[in-house]
Amino acid sequence: MVLTRVVRLAKINVRGVVQGVGFRPFAYRLAREHNLKGWVRNTSGSVEIEVEGDAESLENFLGNLETQAPPMARIEKVKATFYPPKGYTEFEIRESLSQEGKYQLVSPDIATCEDCKRELFSPTDRRFRHPFTNCTNCGPRFTIIEDIPYDRPKTTMRQFEMCPECQQEYDNPLDRRFHAQPNACPKCGPSLELVDSNGNPIEADDAIKAASDLLKAGKILAIRGLGGFQLACDATNEEAINFLRARKRRPAKPLAVMAGNLEEVENHCFVSPEERKLLQSPECPIVLLRWKHSSSSIPPAVAPNLKYLGVMLPYTPLHHILLRETGIPLVMTSGNLSEEPIAKDNDEALRRLRGIADYFLLHNRDIYARYDDSVYMVEGVPQAIRRARGYAPYPIFLPFKAKPILACGAELKNTFCLTKDEHAFLSQHIGDMENEETLDHFENTIGLYKKLFRIEPEIVAYDMHPEYLSTKYALEVSEERGLKSIPVQHHHAHIVSCLVENRVKGPVIGVAFDGTGYGTDGTIWGGEFLLADYHRCQRVGHLEYVPLLGGVAAINKPYRMALSYLYTLLGEDFSVEGLPISKVNSAELDIIKQQLKRRVNSPLTSSAGRLFDAVAALAGVRGEIDYEAQAGIELEMLAPDESGEFEEKAYPFSVIKDQAIKVVKLAELISTIVQDIRNQVPTPIISLKFHNTMAQIIAKMCKTIARESGINKVALSGGVFQNRLLQKLAVSALHKDGFTVLTHHLVPCNDGGISLGQAVIANFSRI
Repeated sequence: MVLTRVVRLAKINVRGVVQGVGFRPFAYRLAREHNLKGWVRNTSGSVEIEVEGDAESLENFLGNLETQAPPMARIEKVKATFYPPKGYTEFEIRESLSQEGKYQLVSPDIATCEDCKRELFSPTDRRFRHPFTNCTNCGPRFTIIEDIPYDRPKTTMRQFEMCPECQQEYDNPLDRRFHAQPNACPKCGPSLELVDSNGNPIEADDAIKAASDLLKAGKILAIRGLGGFQLACDATNEEAINFLRARKRRPAKPLAVMAGNLEEVENHCFVSPEERKLLQSPECPIVLLRWKHSSSSIPPAVAPNLKYLGVMLPYTPLHHILLRETGIPLVMTSGNLSEEPIAKDNDEALRRLRGIADYFLLHNRDIYARYDDSVYMVEGVPQAIRRARGYAPYPIFLPFKAKPILACGAELKNTFCLTKDEHAFLSQHIGDMENEETLDHFENTIGLYKKLFRIEPEIVAYDMHPEYLSTKYALEVSEERGLKSIPVQHHHAHIVSCLVENRVKGPVIGVAFDGTGYGTDGTIWGGEFLLADYHRCQRVGHLEYVPLLGGVAAINKPYRMALSYLYTLLGEDFSVEGLPISKVNSAELDIIKQQLKRRVNSPLTSSAGRLFDAVAALAGVRGEIDYEAQAGIELEMLAPDESGEFEEKAYPFSVIKDQAIKVVKLAELISTIVQDIRNQVPTPIISLKFHNTMAQIIAKMCKTIARESGINKVALSGGVFQNRLLQKLAVSALHKDGFTVLTHHLVPCNDGGISLGQAVIANFSRI
């Protein structure tokens, strides 16, 4: 008896990040392996495959599409329908198909793969020391794409015509450079040029070696990287670091360091297995690692008064060659002045960075999208602090189908978010929306995302603060285009951003602790206890209000917050004698007391961030700051690692009910801290007791709210939860009380995650 071979045809549609990651050649090889015929092609919306063969081979092919996909592919959905065969005689890769209105997920830029690294340092390879080496498994993606489908003519690589050898690789489905759009070599690809601060070329046979010599000599270099310029100097040279700080106008904010390899990182920092995995991942972010101060040759000037050092490994061939050539760790920080956007074009960098860099290492591969380095910490699991290179524009997946919405984010650490279908496209880090340059970057990047993902928003969501540039932009755009505009309360957005990344609808008890957020009562919130879900938000508790004496002046001068707590809670006649803040001159003290009496430029605030500032100033940690949250961060850094007898000691506080709102009263806390200071209790112990107190406040408030609401799930959000110690203590206390605790992992708990929450709330708004 002869068995009849059943031949079928499968039409397959694959969605996800499946372009620019070697998916078509993978499908080609897989089809040949299973003796299947047909074709594969990119479209504007997906990868399409028609393949025919016997039923068992088709079944194996479909299974292997997902289980054996290329390392950088992220498959969202595979849909297969079956038809009678057409009689294909071979399997081929067809030209891409453009489709009106369809969109494709775009791969982030990917760190150099091991295969390319081997070629990079192999003297016999034609790409030996070629600083633009890449393949389908690594290299630039998002930063060079101008439109989809992702083909070379739609990237900034179109100006480089491939030589015969590169073209052969590009055309060969069995080569790992098949349709690698940035493919090139020293003969036909981008090139480097070293120039001085006036743009005059520096003659050198090897630009990277010459740049390395300059770095070792203590010079500051501006280096054009993947998504813009970075400023580099010798991370072991304190004089060079101080020069960079002075020129960049960044007196104390920590600087990132790039080390040549993992062994070098471990010379300076403790590295856990999870941190090691993150450092070596294809995303290759900056990771905040515990610093070995006693044995590291990197001076404290890189990150003054901090226990943690932001470290990354090389993620481009240029970085790999430079770090190997110098043999020393390098400071590698964003190429900008203060909080301006990162410079991306050669002319722009020479203009904007001339007063900072001594020399410029330029290249001629255009950058289409600015792209800062991502920053992560590991507290049990990786947690995003700044989400950019390696992660954006990969979407956050929504547990519902969303309307087309633009959410404009907050003022500081701005991101925007565009939603469509089940995707929330959270932008890369834009920066602080405090100048025209950043607003231009914001607008241009919105335009790029709208084009790439074929989104025309019908709704615009924005923060309630009337003076935010992002709010003003949202209102202008919605008025110009006749779009519905929806204001979203800042802390509701924080909590919902945490909910949606955890794929939880709520309701939850939301603990939103941050520095500043405009409240519905016109005050400045920031120490909030909410009952929240995607639809609604009810404020059920907060930290006690005190005046923000002088508005922004109180944020920049934490001693003003300390005085506000003292005079408001303990009386205007309270004597500051014997306290570190007694150094404030009498004239300013009189002005502060007058502001307090008359409430001049002194809005009320419930901010947890400002409470941290006040305690830091009271304890003599820091009375004035050079960067956001510096006082609170340095207070955290002082807390002892081994708490010993003080493990559970805390300061007193009370909770009262003011109508339907629970208010955490802080007079006892402040007066007892003052008593400890006067009794010369060591500042590290004061820090630990205060952190314990804040965790106890969170736990007590949540228990009380849970009894009344029946809700036993808590979401922690807001920039204060970047404080590792507070997060650890709070989560532990809540777990002991039987709560399920949600924290951030995919998006920042700071204002970088606000736009995601805004978009989700706007989607469910009935306005």
